[in-house]
Amino acid sequence: MYRTGDLVRRSADGVLHYQSRVDHQVKIRGFRIELGEIEAALNSHPGVAEARVIVREDRPGLKQLVGYIVGQGTSDELRAHVAKTLPDYMVPAALVSLDAFPLTPNGKLDRSALPAPDFVAVLTGRAPETPREQEIAAIFADVLGLAEVAAEASFFDLGGDSITSIRLVSKARAAGLSLTARDVFEHKTVAALAATATALAPAAPPTSSAPLLTLDQDELDEFEDDIFGEFDA
Repeated sequence: MYRTGDLVRRSADGVLHYQSRVDHQVKIRGFRIELGEIEAALNSHPGVAEARVIVREDRPGLKQLVGYIVGQGTSDELRAHVAKTLPDYMVPAALVSLDAFPLTPNGKLDRSALPAPDFVAVLTGRAPETPREQEIAAIFADVLGLAEVAAEASFFDLGGDSITSIRLVSKARAAGLSLTARDVFEHKTVAALAATATALAPAAPPTSSAPLLTLDQDELDEFEDDIFGEFDA
């Protein structure tokens, strides 16, 4: 690592290869995240020549980690690769493949020129049909800030991440559906989650307490003698 904040690795022939920045820390929903760590994880994938990660807020109030790569690898493959070494909240919500990174006139990364993830491409498809699909689709749309969601669209391709999956589970439970974060990661789509979710059992009514007894003064005096009499002896 250099004083500039650049993290590099030296290859066998002595050439230095840029890996990431290590001084770009952000905070998303309470988590402090070092973007350089995510970039280094992406750069360690054999199909990635170079990677950058930024925070985007393309939908008001929804900050997301978005990765940009020059190289090869599907979004699911690269996210799974990052998840092997980093916690879920550091896995990018989306990954965008580029032929080259846009640069400023002085050769620095032009972050403002990085394209937004194309979530619109995954909004098309079969509409939710069953009442449960429609209910889960409405929850998807709510937590992701979307107008509508196709039945076969992946939660993560729509911009979801580990943190929004927790909100999804919470809202599903509030609607009477039993889902876990693991279910969301394994099944991903509205249709698959509708087939997996089960109705929560109704909460058991509170047990009634024993009836209160009314004691007269003589009974209270007798009770006091029984409890404290031995200490007065």
